[in-house]
Amino acid sequence: MRNIVLRFDMRSAPQCTDPPAERYRAAIEMAEWADQNAVDVIGLSEHHDTGDGFLSAPLQLAGMMIARTRRVRISVSALLVPLHDPLRLAEDIALLDLVANGRFSATCGLGYRENEYACFGVDWERRGKVFDEKLDALLRALGGEVVEFNGSATQLQPAPTSPIPLLLNIGGNSKIAARRAARAGLFFCPAIDDPALEDSYWAACREYGFKRGFYISPRAPSTTFISEDPEQCWKEIGPYLLYDATAYGAWRHPTRRAYAESFASDIEELRSEGKYRVLTPAQAVKTVQDTGSLHLAPLTGGVPLDAAWRSLRLFEQAVQVHL
Repeated sequence: MRNIVLRFDMRSAPQCTDPPAERYRAAIEMAEWADQNAVDVIGLSEHHDTGDGFLSAPLQLAGMMIARTRRVRISVSALLVPLHDPLRLAEDIALLDLVANGRFSATCGLGYRENEYACFGVDWERRGKVFDEKLDALLRALGGEVVEFNGSATQLQPAPTSPIPLLLNIGGNSKIAARRAARAGLFFCPAIDDPALEDSYWAACREYGFKRGFYISPRAPSTTFISEDPEQCWKEIGPYLLYDATAYGAWRHPTRRAYAESFASDIEELRSEGKYRVLTPAQAVKTVQDTGSLHLAPLTGGVPLDAAWRSLRLFEQAVQVHL
């Protein structure tokens, strides 16, 4: 099955000169472009207190993109459930589902940055328990139940129309996350390819009697740009890609495992590592034919808007026509 992804996290390197307002408007325009081309999913991320403009309001941006599209799926990955009020989260998700007509979904995640928990007054030491409590309230609210939370009872109106397992799934990189997904009756979408995680998920599905489980492997995605001259493109956007890689690396946590995590310290190491790449159109076509997947991230690390659009236009003109 083909899976062409357009991903945004809105992080920008210090040398980026495009105003944030222009970059957000460009992201919405790129979502509209994706809807008219061979993109299957638009992925949005969530982080807080980053200092470099990382996307902190993915549900709001998802809503804006939904309003400008008709076909493409909009997915938030990961939605950091412990940082939100679950009843308000249910309201937002229900509205997105209704307007998107089933094109919205979210991967629910625990997060791995203690300062984010501090920002919202959430107990870092109890984060797993907090996640389970809020996830339970969120699922019951989306399911139409009367939910008691924070001392009051409420029922979501209107409720979403999509089945909950198609609306939400669970992310993570641990056996605890795999078991959480099975216990909640949700699909499991880990951040890394790991057969042991898959085994843990299926074992937990059997234990909890979840017969409709589904395991979604990331399949080693690489942040990809398209260029007729990859060497020149690397000279132009390499510093932005390296910033993105090192900024993620600065968040390294003992329990965090994700394919996207880079260990490069310079551009040559980044190129050799393969997690960020610039492909010719022919190479991009072959990649899709061989793997079924391509992950475009045009605004990565503050890549200038003109370079971002050149990559997308080249995909449109010289790649998708061969798919």
